[in-house]
Amino acid sequence: MQKPDPQGLTEALAARFASPTRSTRLTVVLGRWLGVSFTVCFLTGLFSHGLQNPPSWMFFPTSPVWIYQLSQGLHVTAGIASVPLLLAKLWSVYPELLKWPPVRSLVHGLERASIALFIAASLVQLTTGLINTYKWYPWPFPFRETHYWMAWVIWGSLLLHIAVKLPAIIEHWRARPGSGPEVTFDHPAATPGTALPAAAPDPGRWSRRAFLTAVGATTGAVVLTTAGQSFSWLGPLNLFAPRTMGTGPQSVPVNRTAAQAKVTDLAQSGDWTLTVTHHNTARSFTLAALKALPQYDQELPIACVEGWSQTARWRGVRMRDLINAAGAPPDSAVRVTSLEPEGAYRLMSMPAEYVQDERTLVALELNGTVLDLDHGYPARIIAPGRPGVLQTKWLHSVEAL
Repeated sequence: MQKPDPQGLTEALAARFASPTRSTRLTVVLGRWLGVSFTVCFLTGLFSHGLQNPPSWMFFPTSPVWIYQLSQGLHVTAGIASVPLLLAKLWSVYPELLKWPPVRSLVHGLERASIALFIAASLVQLTTGLINTYKWYPWPFPFRETHYWMAWVIWGSLLLHIAVKLPAIIEHWRARPGSGPEVTFDHPAATPGTALPAAAPDPGRWSRRAFLTAVGATTGAVVLTTAGQSFSWLGPLNLFAPRTMGTGPQSVPVNRTAAQAKVTDLAQSGDWTLTVTHHNTARSFTLAALKALPQYDQELPIACVEGWSQTARWRGVRMRDLINAAGAPPDSAVRVTSLEPEGAYRLMSMPAEYVQDERTLVALELNGTVLDLDHGYPARIIAPGRPGVLQTKWLHSVEAL
């Protein structure tokens, strides 16, 4: 029996999928694009996670009111743009992954380990992140925590990979005079990080410039046809995003309905009251009593972690006025409880920065009419610059801390 020849097999596979379009320069250009999109995702993701799980040093900006709308819109849009960029970068380098032996030195082993970790983590992160925008969770692990820690794994492996490949990145960062689009490492005589002299493209082969143009056009297309869920000026092009502005009850989309939250009967109960407490003082407000308090109008966006957002007109009682009625200072932090019997966001903590902001409301109306049941009737929270999951619906109690 003939002994298998791993080197011959991998060389045959590399030759089978060879393309003169590939080059170190092409990979560096794609890496720059992908690095920008991943950096935007990472930084905006940290901001979103900090708002939901604040560390002790976290600051809570309430102006501009659309800060989270912009941040999370960029997060999801950059994540979607990363999908074709990552696939293109994988295409540009995968013959290198077939070279034999798999590890030739310590530096080469670090390079292989960093790229394997980066690719695996990135594919999982982008796939689960994209599925999350549709609120579908076919996996047994908690999405938010996994998404957060996976981001750190990706960032660490990316920095390690850049450090290992830095000489090649510096050498090919700029196009060199005389290096045509067919400078390639996809050739039997090439080694990683080196380039061969320019050669005329084979008939029917793409040039590097044409390939990059196609990747850019594909990335632009997926962004333009999905970012309309986050940015209103792109709304007419929103063909494939899971949410569309201007749809849903009262022209605002809904993530979680009253039926899904199991609050339909409690929210519509005739004896509903909102209890506001501060130390040993407690006050209960019926819906009529809330409506009798001074009412204020605010134009604020509701922006969800899945990427969609919608600016709407809200009317209700200022949070700082409400807790003042219970004897609490207007700059108190509060803990809000929903009528929901269960769920990760049944309890919500609101830092003092939001409470003292005059635009933070216990909203009773949306777009000129009484809150729809699915939008949080009889009362909900709306505050500037907060994730939608923290804009608690179907209020039960507010505790000033």
